Amino acid sequence: MLGKLRNMTAIYLLKGEKVLLLYRKGGRVVTDVWTGSAGGHFEGFELNDARACVLRELREELGLGEEDLEGLTLRYVALRNTKGEIRQNYYFFARLRDGAPQELRSAEGDVKWFSLDALGPVEMPLSAKFVMDHYCATGRYTDKLYAAVVNPEGATFTDLSQS
Repeated sequence: MLGKLRNMTAIYLLKGEKVLLLYRKGGRVVTDVWTGSAGGHFEGFELNDARACVLRELREELGLGEEDLEGLTLRYVALRNTKGEIRQNYYFFARLRDGAPQELRSAEGDVKWFSLDALGPVEMPLSAKFVMDHYCATGRYTDKLYAAVVNPEGATFTDLSQS
């Protein structure tokens, strides 16, 4: 029976119709693919606070803080059963403020701006790929929170708005 969990978070920074992606190199779980602008594993003290985790990762990986962002919002929670564990990914989106640093670098790999309409061939981890496909087709036109259940054949998205 499965009982092992892996909690991770990622943020996608937007500027106009572009998104900043990170080509992660040498990661423990995710490596040699394009991922969110910043992200990683929860620390023990963050297990009930995905926002705190994503802000810490943003500061560590890109040197940015919440003051550099507009509209930081949790938009997707994805679940995937892989490699003997349930992976829970919390995906945030935010716009980079006009006054924020524009020359961004990461010690985790290479960063690059991509057009939201040109992400089709970009190689990403499975959950991130399905989330970004959904975001580009639907999510960027709403303010909803979505839950996704992911498997190799696809993902099922559900509106997770409060009832």
